[in-house]
Amino acid sequence: MLALSLSSVGRSLTGINIAGSSNAETAPPANPGMYQLDITLKRGHNLAIRDRGGTSDPYVKFKIAGKEVFRSRTINKNLNPVWDERVSLLVDGLREPLYVKVFDYDFGLQDDFMGSAYLYLESLEHQRTLDVTLDLEDPQYPEHNLGTLELAVTLSPKEGDFREAQQHSSMRLSDVHRKAQLWRGIVSISLIEAHDLQPMDANGFSDPYVKFRLGHQKYKSKTIPKTLNPQWREQFDFHLYEEQGGFIDITVWDKDAGKKDDFMGRCSIDLSPLSKEHTHKFDLPLEEGEGMLVLLVTLTGAAAVSISDLSVNILDDTHERHQIRQRYSVLRSFHNLKDVGVVQVKVIRSEGLMAADVTGKSDPFCVVELSNDRLQTHTVYKNLNPEWNKVFTFNVKDIHSVLEVTVYDEDRDRSADFLGKVAIPLLNIQNGERKAYALKSKELTGPTKGVIFLEIEVVFNAVKAGLMTLIPKEQKYIEDEPRVSKQLLLQNFNRVRRCILFLINAGCYINSCFEWDSTQRSICSFLVFVLVVWNFELYMIPLVLLLPLAWNYILISSGKDTRQDVQAMEDLLENEDEDYDKDDKVPRPGPSEDGRLPESHILEDMLASWHFEWIRVMLDPERKGFINKLYAIQDVCISVQNALDEVASYGERIKNTFNWTVPFLSWLAIVALCVATVLIYYIPLRYIVLAWGVNKFSKKLRDPYTIDNNELLDFLSRVPSDVQVVQYRELKVDPSHSPNKRKKNNPG
Repeated sequence: MLALSLSSVGRSLTGINIAGSSNAETAPPANPGMYQLDITLKRGHNLAIRDRGGTSDPYVKFKIAGKEVFRSRTINKNLNPVWDERVSLLVDGLREPLYVKVFDYDFGLQDDFMGSAYLYLESLEHQRTLDVTLDLEDPQYPEHNLGTLELAVTLSPKEGDFREAQQHSSMRLSDVHRKAQLWRGIVSISLIEAHDLQPMDANGFSDPYVKFRLGHQKYKSKTIPKTLNPQWREQFDFHLYEEQGGFIDITVWDKDAGKKDDFMGRCSIDLSPLSKEHTHKFDLPLEEGEGMLVLLVTLTGAAAVSISDLSVNILDDTHERHQIRQRYSVLRSFHNLKDVGVVQVKVIRSEGLMAADVTGKSDPFCVVELSNDRLQTHTVYKNLNPEWNKVFTFNVKDIHSVLEVTVYDEDRDRSADFLGKVAIPLLNIQNGERKAYALKSKELTGPTKGVIFLEIEVVFNAVKAGLMTLIPKEQKYIEDEPRVSKQLLLQNFNRVRRCILFLINAGCYINSCFEWDSTQRSICSFLVFVLVVWNFELYMIPLVLLLPLAWNYILISSGKDTRQDVQAMEDLLENEDEDYDKDDKVPRPGPSEDGRLPESHILEDMLASWHFEWIRVMLDPERKGFINKLYAIQDVCISVQNALDEVASYGERIKNTFNWTVPFLSWLAIVALCVATVLIYYIPLRYIVLAWGVNKFSKKLRDPYTIDNNELLDFLSRVPSDVQVVQYRELKVDPSHSPNKRKKNNPG
């Protein structure tokens, strides 16, 4: 056996200690043409820390001549991982070195670079197994110690025609990628409550929240303030990749504003002994802490998810299509309510992408996301007009989900670079139509360079889709941490101001009827008032709400658009950088001739005075720690920013329901209002209130671990706000980008 150490800059092999006689070396053939390279990826030592918890989730990539030939599995939360994975590669010549890269996996985010090294094949002894230690380095920071990798390498000359072997090797590699992305089941977790937690704050309470982790998937619960017996009642799903199950790591934390959160304990769940299609209840004592955590865990079979080539897909097969349509027919509306439908996404190609590399090219790959389901294509190297020709199939749990397709540039030594993105609500999809979508920026507010060609088809059950609208919306596992943004704060304030001004204008209009500013209007209003009051019945309330829906439907059908506010929001989002970044000031008109400020700025002044009052209080010299005060100010600003966004979003969603922004939801509202009208008309109110009260009082008795929800708020959460309407709106595509015309590929 031989031992050698290679760094990323390619050291000379002189001075290598060889165990055994050098006469045993086998002379290589003069020109063998092909070589078989057998590699065993053993382990890593002292790898770089990339996660907040002081660990990493490392995996390894092998590349030859710029092409990825192997990717290891991910080892979670380990700086000294043991892989023991073997791979056999066929290489054409020895000039190109084996390029080894290590990354930290971050689900839903760009993976972090952990170091790289080169293995120079020309210097390897033939037909003998060599123990190799690679020193990982970052070319940008060569002085950093990023740890080492241990490999066992055997290089053997081969003879004959190896095209068939190459094809089988490539197929095995594609299977590895497919299995690394596809999941074999779903783990549904209901976080119910905790008992007798440890007090971490000076007031004798804690502000607990829970973190879950299964492999690379992470979830964080909401924070329950000032309690030792919190009740969360949250439900979420993880994907199960390993047939033997795995472990769910659970930690409980106390939220502290302005400083590091306090650790309150940990526990774990072994999924391997759990039976499928059955709900398991766990009362888990917290290790390294106090108290008990109550959970419900359910394992179900794999969803309809797949990756295939363009020539093989389920909806193009007549028999498969018929079976899927039968599966989601109206007759099966109440069978497995969570299985709403299926969506098939054909990622064809992209054109005119941005050049992300210094060579004027890019190495693009495409990521397709639907809620927490995430799949990706292979990488096309050195190409601005890549063709992927892949078909992705997802199970649909919520018809109001948004399909996100993002194009990245794979980078050798860094995280992938963003090239463009599109967001397409499932209800906006035109089945079977191959379309060119203009790529947008990360925020989805403006265009970026390039288009992507997609063909999407969705099949779903409308009854299931309507019923699932009335349950809580699935939250994403990984979401960006909220940050203070002056632009976003002012944007949210302006949105709230518009909602309040609408209410003020409506109040002024009603008041004008009493003031007789318009005789005709006041007479009509008086007659309507007398008529309604004299004949008023309770069932008229939902009936009245149907009137604006019907009126707007007639206007839209006649070609009149009632949604000018969305266009105003689009202009605001496009121009906000120019408006707010020039002098870091917001231009605003001065007072009127009578010395009064415009009504549109009264709330802004109130917010500013309130905000500065908070700053004055937080900077009180009696308070300890200047940094803590800054953090506290930041938390206050984030809270104000989020509160303004929530208030504005609900106002815009109510308006967009009546404006038919999403016709499916407007029709659903009409059905609900009609049902309410009929029920109130035929059933006395006391019986309806009695049934509602009995249900509320007995819910805990019937199911102690039920997750409470508000159906009206769940419905509104599916209606897009004005900001989301702009983000989901398609940009115009240059006519030269035709779905049927292909640009010539330009590999470098």
